[in-house]
Amino acid sequence: MARPYNQVVLFGDSLFQGASEVQNGFSFQGALQSHCMRRLDVINRGFSGYNTKNALELLPQIFLPPSPSNPKIEYLLVLLGANDACLPIPTNTQGIPINQYKENLIGIITHDHIKAHNPKILLVTPPPVDEIRITELDLAVGQAQATRQAAVSAAYSETARVVAAEIPGVVLIDLQKAIMDKAISLTADFGAGGPPLGHPGGKRGVLEQLLPDGLHMSGESYKVFFDIVKPHIGPFLERQTVFPDWRVLNPGTL
Repeated sequence: MARPYNQVVLFGDSLFQGASEVQNGFSFQGALQSHCMRRLDVINRGFSGYNTKNALELLPQIFLPPSPSNPKIEYLLVLLGANDACLPIPTNTQGIPINQYKENLIGIITHDHIKAHNPKILLVTPPPVDEIRITELDLAVGQAQATRQAAVSAAYSETARVVAAEIPGVVLIDLQKAIMDKAISLTADFGAGGPPLGHPGGKRGVLEQLLPDGLHMSGESYKVFFDIVKPHIGPFLERQTVFPDWRVLNPGTL
């Protein structure tokens, strides 16, 4: 085994599981690893379909205390809530009541296995939902109704904001706002007096490109995400690497 570096861990659902993929020429995880190259390893612990209840139950198996063979987590990014926000309908059991969602988020970021690493915690709001597109796709596969609603998802994002404000030292990464702001800025005919983008009675606008299936992010959305995360990782000194720069090993080289 190669000697592990200390870590940046991406902990969440499919939105992090998919962060390793290259879409439209961009990979969130690849860009973040490039930013941390030779200093930290970026580790993906995204689990498609998980809600905060699933994540909290398995957390002790996912995160082990630091030891000589188990690297320290320097940064922990937590992105959960897209599945918690599923509606309580007979054909979907992923949803978690919003008060329990809040308790689970707090339980995750204050867990003893997390505190043992003392990482900088970046709590990410779930991105917006394009209910117009989700409704189309859910009805097409036999659901009697949409499994998610944009307004409900927005309430879960607001809950994540509240948790970030209540827990000292936690940094809020407002992905929901960043993506909505991007979509609004690029949707030329969007009227502020009408329904929000992606809401019933409104239009999809540029959410059509940012959230192609109404839930999961495109490469352009992951680029928006990276741009709001990057300022919180580091800064690193030029030669602040685990192993020395080649010029140090080969002195006298111009």
